Amino acid sequence: MLSTTALVIFVRNPISGQVKTRLAKDIGDERTLAIYLQLLQHTLEITRGLSFRKFIYYADEVSDYDLWSVPGYTKRKQNGNHLGERMHNSFKELFDQGFTRIIIIGSDCFQLKTETLEEAVALLESNAAVIGPASDGGYYLLGLTKFYPEVFIDKPWSTNQVFEKTIKDFINQGISYALLEELSDIDDITDLKENGISI
Repeated sequence: MLSTTALVIFVRNPISGQVKTRLAKDIGDERTLAIYLQLLQHTLEITRGLSFRKFIYYADEVSDYDLWSVPGYTKRKQNGNHLGERMHNSFKELFDQGFTRIIIIGSDCFQLKTETLEEAVALLESNAAVIGPASDGGYYLLGLTKFYPEVFIDKPWSTNQVFEKTIKDFINQGISYALLEELSDIDDITDLKENGISI
């Protein structure tokens, strides 16, 4: 079953001034870039040992040589005009290729662990969807066993309503779902303090 399970990791190209712009307003572009590189390294470390297929989807350009240039990761480019469209297209692409369980994460959660990802995949054995709520009202993980396009449509992305509206979609569409523990993403200076990261 693991051979038909895919982990999608959405990343931004680590370029100063183009990552974590809300955080950069507080601590500057260079410090923000250093933190984002730590986040990428953390994401690599918690996913490296997983036995299912892993896909890195870059926001801008696929990097030929970077920390993802190791065995086990397939590199692709995100396609779409906004986050919902990009996620929609990534899920559709992989479901069309025959994957039966797909989970997606970003690269901005120091609290995320390997065990959480393994739990998410296991929960998809008895649920059509799994979701990990973020403390800011979004979500840090979404997993599906079928392509449900409505989950990616008409969402106020990057607001505190995304998780709530996604759950409403699950309920309205009769999609069985499981919840993971709530975690905190790194978006601003407050999140750094909550994660014990020195500035």
